[in-house]
Amino acid sequence: MRVTVDKDLCIGAGQCVVSDPDVFDQDDYGLVELLTDSPSEEHRKAVKEAEHVCPARVISVED
Repeated sequence: MRVTVDKDLCIGAGQCVVSDPDVFDQDDYGLVELLTDSPSEEHRKAVKEAEHVCPARVISVED
């Protein structure tokens, strides 16, 4: 699984961090920071949830 984010379009809602704080964080401006672009399988469900709940649709997950 490969995760990418478009930080330029992030609105800082933070739903990704709520979904999986081991994969996503927010910088000093509240924008998404990707802690790992290839999380382990145990994070799959939470990362897919983050992709789904992101209001700005800046998270992409490829299998």
